[in-house]
Amino acid sequence: MKRKQLVLIGNGMAGVRCIEEILKIDRDLFEITIFGSEPYPNYNRILLSTVLQGDTSIDDITMNDWEWYEKNNIHLFVGETVVKIDKEQQLVFTDKGRVAEYDELIIATGSKPFILPIPGSDKQGVTAFRDIKDCEMLMEYAKKYKKAVVIGGGLLGLEAARGLLNLGMEVNVVHIWEHLMERQLDPTASKLLQREMEKQGMKFLLQKETAEIIGDDRVEGLRFKDGTEIAADLVVMAVGIRPNVELARQSGIAVNRGIIVNDYLETSVPHIYAVGECAEHRGIVYGLVAPLYEQGKVLAEKLCGIKGRTYTGSVVSTQLKVSGVDVFSAGEFMDQEGTSSIKVYDEFRGIYKKVVIRDEKMIGAVLFGDTSDGRKLLDMIQKNENISESFQVSFFRPSSNQSNKSMTAEMADNEVVCGCNGVTKGTICKAIVEKGLKTVEQVRDCTNASRSCGGCKGLVAELLEYTIGEEFDRSVEKETICSCTTLSREEVIEEIKSKNLKYVKEVMNVLGWKNEEGCSKCRPALNYYLSMLYPTEYQDEYESRFVNERLHANIQADGTYSVVPRMYGGVTTAEQLRKIADVAEKYNVPMIKLTGGQRIDLLGIKKEDLPKVWAELDMPSGYAYAKALRTVKTCVGKQFCRFGTQDSTQLGIDLEKKLERLNTPHKVKMAVSACPRNCAESGIKDVGIVGVDGGWEIYVGGNGGTHLRAGDLLCTVQTEEEVIEITGAFLQYYRESANYLERTSKWVERVGLERIREVIFDVDNRKQLLVRLEEALVAAKDPWKEIVENKEIQEKLFRDLKVPVNH
Repeated sequence: MKRKQLVLIGNGMAGVRCIEEILKIDRDLFEITIFGSEPYPNYNRILLSTVLQGDTSIDDITMNDWEWYEKNNIHLFVGETVVKIDKEQQLVFTDKGRVAEYDELIIATGSKPFILPIPGSDKQGVTAFRDIKDCEMLMEYAKKYKKAVVIGGGLLGLEAARGLLNLGMEVNVVHIWEHLMERQLDPTASKLLQREMEKQGMKFLLQKETAEIIGDDRVEGLRFKDGTEIAADLVVMAVGIRPNVELARQSGIAVNRGIIVNDYLETSVPHIYAVGECAEHRGIVYGLVAPLYEQGKVLAEKLCGIKGRTYTGSVVSTQLKVSGVDVFSAGEFMDQEGTSSIKVYDEFRGIYKKVVIRDEKMIGAVLFGDTSDGRKLLDMIQKNENISESFQVSFFRPSSNQSNKSMTAEMADNEVVCGCNGVTKGTICKAIVEKGLKTVEQVRDCTNASRSCGGCKGLVAELLEYTIGEEFDRSVEKETICSCTTLSREEVIEEIKSKNLKYVKEVMNVLGWKNEEGCSKCRPALNYYLSMLYPTEYQDEYESRFVNERLHANIQADGTYSVVPRMYGGVTTAEQLRKIADVAEKYNVPMIKLTGGQRIDLLGIKKEDLPKVWAELDMPSGYAYAKALRTVKTCVGKQFCRFGTQDSTQLGIDLEKKLERLNTPHKVKMAVSACPRNCAESGIKDVGIVGVDGGWEIYVGGNGGTHLRAGDLLCTVQTEEEVIEITGAFLQYYRESANYLERTSKWVERVGLERIREVIFDVDNRKQLLVRLEEALVAAKDPWKEIVENKEIQEKLFRDLKVPVNH
């Protein structure tokens, strides 16, 4: 039977959750196409503030990686925006000229940040905080400027302010109202939060209305309506969001504040639905994740032909950690006529609790400092039960771990633990027992509990402890390589060696993988560990590599690919340049770009042209996509530069030729500078070499990305041969002891520089490391030479090229 065409406009949390629910019900019902305006897979927007604060990375907040779309045969088009809907012909049109048919269409365009329409709001240095691009921009601004003003004292504004504080900026928060977070907290809780955040270094200007942003081309400060001013290098607007409804309005779909939907999430036009922050249901637009996920489940059942359940609205609750402080609110928590309240204020411990009652029924609650009762209170509000006899307040409360156990035991199986995803205690405990789950991460991957805001992680940990007892150790919760196994990296490697396992599938089978096919995390990791352990025997499993590595090119935002030939040390020849020019002309390459790694990047190549492009270039791949050595950046050195003390160019070429194609746990970038002026940026590379009088300094563990880290001085040597030897030993030790996808910067911090020195400065150890390095280098092959010469590999590649996934 031919599959129906389902198109999702928007690659955010609400829309993709609906797709996940559809796949659970019937994965063969629809041919699914997703359009996303951002050039990323589905990520957790709630946790953007943790990226800004430096606690996590973009990869850490990715909810569905590129492999997930491929595994589920989803056509994904990132960096592409739908600009028109033809309701009669049932077609959507994108800004890239693409046209897609649909039988059913879901609009999940989310919301847009509201920018105050005041003079100066278009100046450089004024930004919102809504997506990854905003996050990256704020991190860049923080490197250059020191004074930040956040306009808006709601949750998003406070999270942005905390992140900017962590980045070393002076932060003032401007808020038009008398109290912070007035939508989530009552005045008492708000004052407690303000006091706590002032202790952290934040400053507040309350009841201030901004009149204009002052400065010439870029922001220099703010002027308020009362005539006062404040200096600023950066202004972050966090004053609210507006449903993104322009596409729906232009297409003739009924719109009020949001896209109007009924209890089945249907819009005014047949076969078109809306979910998430862009949808308006019974006059309400929801901005929290739990209601949006509820909508997704109802719509999934509707689209799959399951009748019965409707969406009738949500009791809004919020459980958050704001700058390290736990807060919770639900329902109608403000005192008003006809209500009474019960309040407990423990000033000594900084705890405040309040419940609001009307007609002997609980209608709202606020908790500050201790939110352990939050889910129980939410359950009582939702059930709308008479609480006059059952609800009591205890002034003293046990604070021991035993009290947590008893509270967990008293919870009903149908009591919701994860409000964002609607996961109950019963579901979690059943999964723990039946699937042998041992960690919070495994519970998250299996049940979705704690997958969104993460506020319930503590309770999930308590349920693990309650269910499996001593088997769960909070203090040393083991980091497994993925949710398919309970084994850590060290345990997996030890099992591979002791049982002499030689294939990815064999490892999974013998070691009892829960998912017999593995996942996008463990398959590449196992492939790497096997190749590292058995470099001369192991046959690289092509299908276990990441898609970019299989195609030997990097996907771009428009679905085309980037090809980067290798140029040793950034040095090229006239012959190579002619080849590149010929290929660029023949295949209509839209952009030829000089990269930061001193190479030439051919951008915009079609997927089907990749094999022919590489064959005609007849140059080795620069591995711009690989977990391997990518570049060795060099300055011109003493041959041309009057400051150069050493021949940096030749040493860079020698290092690159020696170590190219060496597979590593993550990408490795190197640089060689001829003098301490560091023109090749050696100080922020995985391995950086700096020429000094009479020798070379070797720096390790540098990172020039979002988590900027200066390299540590490993040692100083006299000769080029010593540089190559020490660098090789360092990389081999990294290969053998790092977790897969762990950069050298993180690895150096985890292992410690002194331990690394102990290992590689021991002569016998170093010799053994270099022997194993040579084995790995001998086994390494040029992938594109192999593809050009091997018909079987060509067939595999072309099968990959037919996969209908653009990422």
